[in-house]
Amino acid sequence: MKIALGADHAGAELKNQLIETVRALGHEPIDFGGDGSDKSDDYPQYAERVGEAIRAGDAERGILVCGSGVGVSVAANKIPDVRAAICHDTYSAHQGVEHDDMNVLVLGARIIGSELAPELVRAFLGANFSGEARHVRRLNQVKAIEKKYGVHE
Repeated sequence: MKIALGADHAGAELKNQLIETVRALGHEPIDFGGDGSDKSDDYPQYAERVGEAIRAGDAERGILVCGSGVGVSVAANKIPDVRAAICHDTYSAHQGVEHDDMNVLVLGARIIGSELAPELVRAFLGANFSGEARHVRRLNQVKAIEKKYGVHE
């Protein structure tokens, strides 16, 4: 899979580590930036870059990192077809994909350590949407909310 990665100034170091994790798992990382050198590198631009890559089909999934994970998650979820969630445990990282078709893993660099982050990426990238009727039904309900509020063109 092609995996889009992005991070603001607070998440750049962890993102760079995760690029190697993605590669070691046999996936192709696409780095959308944030090198940590500029404190004014804010999360919305990286959320948009990663989200647009997913929406355009240039990447199947994404990983975003900021200090807490909250800001970049909020920004990413403004992009149609992006289902981003903060995960700080392996269960959520795989269950979000299996049940909710989550396509962007969001991590808080100031919340989790460098040992846990690769485990979360492994859980996220190793999971697949179940396609079970109840999960498809719920996903369609989410898409209906998006449509209602004009998220989809």
